[in-house]
Amino acid sequence: MATFLLEVGTEELPASFVSDALHQWQTRIPAELDELALSPEAVHFYGTPRRLAVVLDGLPPRQPDRREEVKGPPAQAAFKAGQPTQAALGFAKSRGVEVTALEVRDTDKGAFVFVNQDIPGRAAPDILIELIPQWILGLEGKRFMRWGDGDLRFPRPIRWLVALLDGEVLPLTLENGSTVCVSDRLSEGHRVLHPAPVPLRRAQDYVEALRSAYVEIDPAARRLLIERQVKEAAKSLGGVPMISPALLNEVTNLVEWPTAVVGKFDTGFLELPPEVAIIEMESHQRYFPLRQSADGLTLMPYFVTISNGDPSKQAIIAEGNARVIRARLSDGKFFFDADRAQPLDAFVAKLETVTFEEQLGSMAAKVKRIGAIADHLCDQLNLAAQPRQHIRRAAYLCKADLVTQMVGEFPELQGVMGQKYALHSGEPEAVATAIFEHYLPRGAQDRLPQTLVGQVVGIADRLDTLVGIFSTGQLPKGSSDPFALRRAANAVLNILWSAELPLNLARLLDTIVCDFAQDEALQVNAPEALRTQLQDFFLQRVQTLLQDELGIDYDLVNAVLGDRALSDPLDVKDRALFLQNMRHSGRMDKVYETVNRATRLAAQGTLDTQVLEPDGVVTAAALESRSERAFLAALQTLLPQTQAAQASRNYDQLVAGLEQVAPVVNNFFDGPDSVLVMADDPTVRQNRLNLLGLLRNHALVLGDFGAIVKG
Repeated sequence: MATFLLEVGTEELPASFVSDALHQWQTRIPAELDELALSPEAVHFYGTPRRLAVVLDGLPPRQPDRREEVKGPPAQAAFKAGQPTQAALGFAKSRGVEVTALEVRDTDKGAFVFVNQDIPGRAAPDILIELIPQWILGLEGKRFMRWGDGDLRFPRPIRWLVALLDGEVLPLTLENGSTVCVSDRLSEGHRVLHPAPVPLRRAQDYVEALRSAYVEIDPAARRLLIERQVKEAAKSLGGVPMISPALLNEVTNLVEWPTAVVGKFDTGFLELPPEVAIIEMESHQRYFPLRQSADGLTLMPYFVTISNGDPSKQAIIAEGNARVIRARLSDGKFFFDADRAQPLDAFVAKLETVTFEEQLGSMAAKVKRIGAIADHLCDQLNLAAQPRQHIRRAAYLCKADLVTQMVGEFPELQGVMGQKYALHSGEPEAVATAIFEHYLPRGAQDRLPQTLVGQVVGIADRLDTLVGIFSTGQLPKGSSDPFALRRAANAVLNILWSAELPLNLARLLDTIVCDFAQDEALQVNAPEALRTQLQDFFLQRVQTLLQDELGIDYDLVNAVLGDRALSDPLDVKDRALFLQNMRHSGRMDKVYETVNRATRLAAQGTLDTQVLEPDGVVTAAALESRSERAFLAALQTLLPQTQAAQASRNYDQLVAGLEQVAPVVNNFFDGPDSVLVMADDPTVRQNRLNLLGLLRNHALVLGDFGAIVKG
């Protein structure tokens, strides 16, 4: 077994490409080697800003020999009168064998010609020489470039190649016009700390040889080293570092030999909102901010930056970084002071200059629609005067900070600055909080809005976006969702479920679509089709959330996805969870067979699924057996339990009633007094189908048992 090293040396790569490229290699290289029966015992992937590398440990010297059976043309076409035809001759030639080596065998599709071949395994170096250019040039990413006079494309110019099989150089060549990059055993060390080439005697020496040249080649080790240094630096100052995982990952791929450097800025900048200082340090400078405690946002006038330079120059590096952040924070203070020179509502008029979407008008028009939708929400929720007032004010101001200088410079602070400017302008705290919260959740791991005002405005904002974008025909397709409509719909449902807001979403969508259709500026055509598209879209989101986020079995989700799913979103979630608990507790088994059998047979009748009362649908005089009369009596007993379950959403009562009915129905089907449901007499037949239909309808209050698969 051998060890093979491939290193692709480059100019400084974008940090995001390093991790993306290694992920692509992790997916591709082991799979291709497995397919070629050349699987190594272990595969290691390494990367820094100046190189991508893979080390294959325990690589077989060659593929194993194999015997391959190859199927050829049908026997009738291959041989005529016992003589080989051109088809047989051509097949033999293509496989490199004599015609006499061909065999005729019977298959389930007739007789065919076969040949068995012993194929010797190829040497590992020969295979690697073919694969490696594909591994390098097959990488995908953004903003690839050409350099020199060639057509080769890569994120940055390729400067060297190392290809070692144990101690032997594997001959590789990458041609880029007049520039030719030939593989060697020479790597490169740290650009500053070890500018001389690093000769590699064997592939096994790679990691330690690079470390001796001040390059930590392993991203995981580099990440841990950075994290430890940042924490130690913060501890020395009595602070707690803010280590964003995204920033840590980025910085890991920006350096080869990390050194933590502590910098300082003027304490006067601590008067800025901490979010401003944090975003200045993290997003613009890749600094780690320090705060006074782990459970607060009070910053210290220090930061930690990760240097890729000479550790002996830390003081100079710290001073240079301090000058940069001082200028950045000065800009932030200027924006902050300028924005606060006028009240937040003064910015609302400027929203006319910001386009929300070409066909949907300005952001000012969107704000007006958000207010109208928020009013509809207030009506459905039957809110009192004060929360209505706060909701209207928050809806009016929710986008005002988009035209402030601070948010213009840092779009990530939308909502954050709106809240702070609202408080500075004397707005009620409920309004200011809602301006921030209506954007929540911003990401998959973010919290949901906690206040009623924030919840209502957040739902109204997203519903305006959903109805508006759908009205323009720009629906999500496959993985393409440029307006994040799936995320918006998910947020609406999650807010409703979390806050337990009793909204009729179907009726609310109808109302909003009508408002859009009546707005001449929007030119909405076919409102009925738009309404159907939106309802189908939300049903898909309900299904996805119940299955993927709550872990409900797919058939139980299908059982509750009826007409009530959007008219009562809270109830559809409760019923899905209840059915899941029924299945896990074994309670489902007590009623499943009975209700499911009744549901299947009731489909042959004509009883409306909304009917629960037997009066008027079951003719007592036409009941011929004791089992039928017992069935009717059981349904009459079940009725108040079902009605109570509908009113209270306590489905235990309904299931308890179904459990009591089950033996009676089983006797109706299979007991001593069993009956033939599909009787010849149409009145008797209809009576029996209606009994079954009533049982089905009672069960439908919980879910469609016909959609449930027996466990």
